[in-house]
Amino acid sequence: MAWALSTSSLWVQARDYAYSDAHLHYVDFFQETAGMDTLLQAMASNRIEHVMISGIPVAKKWHEDEPKRPRYYAGDDADAYWYSATDVWVAAAVNALTPEQREHFHPFLSGFNPNDKNSAAHIQRMLDLNPGLWQGIGEVFTRHDDLTALISGDTPRANNEALHNVYTLAGEHDLPVLLHSNITSKREKNPLYLSELEEPLGKHPKTRFIWAHAGTSAEIHRHQTQMPFLLPTLERLLATYPNLYIDLSWSMLTPYLLDGQGKARPEWVALVERFPDRFMLGSDVVGRFDKLGEEMRSFDPFLDALAQSVAHKVARDNFLSVLPKKR
Repeated sequence: MAWALSTSSLWVQARDYAYSDAHLHYVDFFQETAGMDTLLQAMASNRIEHVMISGIPVAKKWHEDEPKRPRYYAGDDADAYWYSATDVWVAAAVNALTPEQREHFHPFLSGFNPNDKNSAAHIQRMLDLNPGLWQGIGEVFTRHDDLTALISGDTPRANNEALHNVYTLAGEHDLPVLLHSNITSKREKNPLYLSELEEPLGKHPKTRFIWAHAGTSAEIHRHQTQMPFLLPTLERLLATYPNLYIDLSWSMLTPYLLDGQGKARPEWVALVERFPDRFMLGSDVVGRFDKLGEEMRSFDPFLDALAQSVAHKVARDNFLSVLPKKR
């Protein structure tokens, strides 16, 4: 028995994963990118077989009063603005690939203003312009830390009228929606904004929602290290709404999936194994791909704690399962 346990432990440590990246931005907040060749190399070197590829729906302004160009949206107080051409860059990059290469890319359309009730019509025009190209919508920015305050115009909410129109359109076209909607603000230790997510889940049961980071963010964690209400909230939501999926990108890794010693937390292992088809991994890289493999492999300690079949679903297959049935 001791020998069997030993070899089993070694086998778990030796698991080799192929990945789907369910959350990748081809460009950064200045609409710049390291390019498709770099991305292809990073994928090939790290067994990343499939990628959700999207733009960034806003562009950061280099303000007249700023002597140095900021490196990130939070680099200074200049605003950001909705930027539809981001989808043009993504479409051009994917359409330039060979047919075989395109099979590994799953473009999501993101360049629209979520406060504008014209957005559903704009999305339909984009779908018509490139038939069969777009396989999802997002990342849709709503509650998004300090970026929310920097974006010109009204604060977007996941349950506003304009987005309800988008969700209806997504359901009609069998397109999943990757939605960024923080569960709370930096200082409120309760699920302050949860209703903004939960209302669309209930009103659009035929639309598949991927909740980016499960509503978490590094900025929230700077002010409250861990949200104790997150786990029971996810348990309830996943049990109630079969159209909800969770993107386990980087802000979920710690302090939730892994403890301070880098070991998987058993309560989160239990949650994922209870809902084995509802979780997926995302790198959330923005325009630079040199750390893409590192970001995806950082989840391996958590994957290793899951049952083998569940681990491979989370690493690769669950993302593919939410894509349109017919392409």
